[in-house]
Amino acid sequence: MKQDWKPGTMIYPLPALLVSCGSTEEEYNIITVAWAGTICTNPAMCYISVRPERHSYPILKRNMEFVINLTTKSMAFATDWCGVRSGKDYNKFEEMKLTPGKAKIVSAPIIEESPLCIECRVKEIISLGSHDMFIADVVNVKADDKYLNAETGKFELSEANPCFCFRYLMVNYTKQKSQSSVFQ
Repeated sequence: MKQDWKPGTMIYPLPALLVSCGSTEEEYNIITVAWAGTICTNPAMCYISVRPERHSYPILKRNMEFVINLTTKSMAFATDWCGVRSGKDYNKFEEMKLTPGKAKIVSAPIIEESPLCIECRVKEIISLGSHDMFIADVVNVKADDKYLNAETGKFELSEANPCFCFRYLMVNYTKQKSQSSVFQ
C-alpha cells in the first residue's frame, strides 16, 4: 500500500555541483548546487536554481554566466564547505585551495580540480518561489583528458568518482564497488 504525502522535492540522487561565477578575480565565487539539470539537447541547455538571498545570486544575475563544475570524492569536503559558507565572508577558492582557471568562452572561472566544467550563458531567469531558475545555453565543455577513454574518446564519468546529493547527505559512487560512501 502507498501513502499520500504532502508535495515535496523527492527526486534524488542529484549531482553535487560547484557553480563558479564572477567576471573578475575579486568577484569570483563558488556556490554548491544540487538543483541543476539538463533541459534540452539541441541546443544544449541546462539550469541551476538559486535562492535570491544567496551571495552568488546578484553575481549570477549581473554577469549572466556561470560554470557548472562536476565534483569528485577528492572534492567532497570542499563541496560541502562551499555549501555552508557565504562568499561574502570567505574567498572560497583560497579557503578550499581550489584553482580558478580560464574558461574558453565565459568570463566566470572554471575549477581546475573538476573533471568536467560546463560553461553556461544565461538566457532567462524564472522566479519560482524559494528559488529562481537560471536557464542557460551550454556554450563550451572542458573535459579533463585523464578521464577520456583512449579507445572510444568518451568521457568516463564513473572513473572520476563523482559525488551525488541524497537530500542532506553527499555520497560518492564508484563502479568498482556496489556500496556508497557517506561524507560528513
